[in-house]
Amino acid sequence: MKTRLTTIALCSLCIIAIACTGCKRKSLPIEPIEPTMVLIPAGTFQMGSEDADASDHERPVHTVHLDAFYMDVYEVTNAQYKVFVDANPQWQKHRILPRFHGSTYLYYWDGNDYPPGKANHPVTAVSWYAAMAYAQWADKRLPTEAEWEYAARGGLNGKKYPQGDTITPGDANYGQSVGGLTAVGQYAANGYGLYDMAGNVWEWCLDAYDGNFYAASHNSRNPIAGEHTLQSLVENFTSIPTDPRPVLRWPVLRGGSWSSDTQVVRVAFRYGSPPKLTGGSFGFRCARAVTP
Repeated sequence: MKTRLTTIALCSLCIIAIACTGCKRKSLPIEPIEPTMVLIPAGTFQMGSEDADASDHERPVHTVHLDAFYMDVYEVTNAQYKVFVDANPQWQKHRILPRFHGSTYLYYWDGNDYPPGKANHPVTAVSWYAAMAYAQWADKRLPTEAEWEYAARGGLNGKKYPQGDTITPGDANYGQSVGGLTAVGQYAANGYGLYDMAGNVWEWCLDAYDGNFYAASHNSRNPIAGEHTLQSLVENFTSIPTDPRPVLRWPVLRGGSWSSDTQVVRVAFRYGSPPKLTGGSFGFRCARAVTP
């Protein structure tokens, strides 16, 4: 498992997101997609997997209860992220503090400008810190790992993928089937109306990649892994060490990317990374609590 995660991390740093041309999928308007959220209903689900191809850290399957929350329909796009960095110069490519990013932060951008024609592509090469800062600025937060998996399942408990037990290149951008990133919303949504929950870009989550989390969180409500509460993480994320130890305290990434195989894009697959790493396929979407 450790070797596999290391390989994924190295690949993420090297890949260059290129647009798919000549693909027969629905077109999107040129202007940026407006940020949209959907309500994910409160419920109980079985988190994890006992499949033969599941890792030890996906076991045991356990019962989790979640309150209702809102989730972004799409991964955060370049156009949306540009609004953020224009309003918050301290998070711009050449002004962000070194402790909050790797050397490839916003790698594909030219200064404060994203690549031409890529307004609706998910922003990539962003660290966990940058994703957290964007979410806070937008009056949102990153989803917890449990929220992300629950939302990705789309109401289909016990299935491998967002749309069921099988997946094909027509269902999601994975397995290098189109050779790079695609604009958000190019494939069918899952049962909750969420797009790209498998493939396209890895998505940062709020909490830590804890190998013992599943065994300790059976029948829990709104679980969050690591040594922090949800509120303390959101309010004090910049104080989280840039390279926390041990490895299993790194923040979680979920969903796989355009280059990931069928095992990695399963809804139960878990991956952790140092919070300052800015992998070439690392992106995110946001969540928000339901308040009166």
